[in-house]
Amino acid sequence: MKSLSRHLHAKLGFIFENVTTLFVGTSLVGCAGGGGATGKGVAVPETKPVVLGAAVSRTARTPIAHVIFVIQENRSVDNLFNGLPGADTVLNGKAPNGRKIDLQPVSLVTGWDLSHSHAAFESDYRRGLMDGFIEAKATCNGPCAPLPPPNPAYSYVPKGETRPYWTMATTYAFADRMFQTNAGPSFPAHEYLISGTAATDSTGTYEAMDNPIAPSGPKVAGCDSPSGTLVQLIDPVTNDQSKFAYPCFDHRTLFDALDESGVGWRYYQQNLGANLWFGPDSISHIRFGPDYANVATPSTAILSDVSSGKLAAVSWVIPTAAESDHPAVTDGSGPDWVAQVVNAVGGSQYWTNTAIFVVWDDWGGFYDHVTPQQFNNYELGFRVPLIAISPYARTGYVSHVQHEFGSLLKFTEKNFGTASVGYTDRRADDLSDMFDYAQAPTSFTPIRAALPSARASSDTRSPDTDE
Repeated sequence: MKSLSRHLHAKLGFIFENVTTLFVGTSLVGCAGGGGATGKGVAVPETKPVVLGAAVSRTARTPIAHVIFVIQENRSVDNLFNGLPGADTVLNGKAPNGRKIDLQPVSLVTGWDLSHSHAAFESDYRRGLMDGFIEAKATCNGPCAPLPPPNPAYSYVPKGETRPYWTMATTYAFADRMFQTNAGPSFPAHEYLISGTAATDSTGTYEAMDNPIAPSGPKVAGCDSPSGTLVQLIDPVTNDQSKFAYPCFDHRTLFDALDESGVGWRYYQQNLGANLWFGPDSISHIRFGPDYANVATPSTAILSDVSSGKLAAVSWVIPTAAESDHPAVTDGSGPDWVAQVVNAVGGSQYWTNTAIFVVWDDWGGFYDHVTPQQFNNYELGFRVPLIAISPYARTGYVSHVQHEFGSLLKFTEKNFGTASVGYTDRRADDLSDMFDYAQAPTSFTPIRAALPSARASSDTRSPDTDE
């Protein structure tokens, strides 16, 4: 992985010097600073934005009037929920030549990270044999203490460090067949979580394959990225990986479908600007249009919106680095942070009509034993955890139905009667097996958790260790 990274940096170094001649197909891929169209001439969708928690103008088709997506980072099912009752997890993993390697307990907090690039996916997946995780190497950004164990991908987080997550998963509904749609890292994953694609434009030919690389400084993404920042692309059909683009795209999103139906939304992130996890900041017509008023900071603003009765119909909640569960940057406060959001909703007027989905954006390089279906050369990725929390979620239920990120979009579209975004949401299921609208709504019991640390709540770091 290190040699691959050095090769890619060297390759990009040449491209940075020649960025004015970089073309994708016949058109330069990029974003005008105040535009709403990419270099391929994709027009801004002609929709009327619904801003700042506006009321739903169309009646929800279920008892759910509010949907919240809480997005955490970089964990597989076998890593974070190993041994969850009813879930398909294993305590030993495949290695080449029929060998088995025991999964070892490793703390949620580490000084090291595993590669979760597209190349890392291909290596881990190893043509469907699912035994390439043995090749995964831990990398450290500075001192690496404690040192990574042998075979670091073959590990699981002890239950005692994530009890709030286990309480949520065993009390409500958990999915053990939720697959990350893209086979790659966080930047494209967060694009899929708002639109079902990481395409550069509405043609959908080329997708962001990996995290962007800037000429210097931390790894960042979006329309505020430094000049010269580039992301490698992939054509999922032909597997062409020869093209690069500035990470400011323009295509249809779930935001647009909600706007068209008069459904209010908000996106909570820690700060404004370039970041691998800030989906709206990478969509030109959102970043430079009136809908950007729906982007709220800091992430804790959702807590005050809930308490003051200003919760939008649809919300995305992005953690700080410390609260994210991301190896090498988290301080272990992620389970408590998510519990704080859930407890805020559970103790408010919104509990009776809300569905909260807690999902992890990619597998983080950690072992998972379930082979993902391959729709093309970039979809699907490995399993990630999904918890559905609601008075109408099936209690103590484990879903074995195949889901993907597009399922979250499909649930929202069907719930509010919006049009389809038109990408992977079209093929995805709608998560309906995780809910029972005929059951007596469950009352809320607060989840035992500590408050996140002051350091976590003020953290504005970008996860620049991401590989």
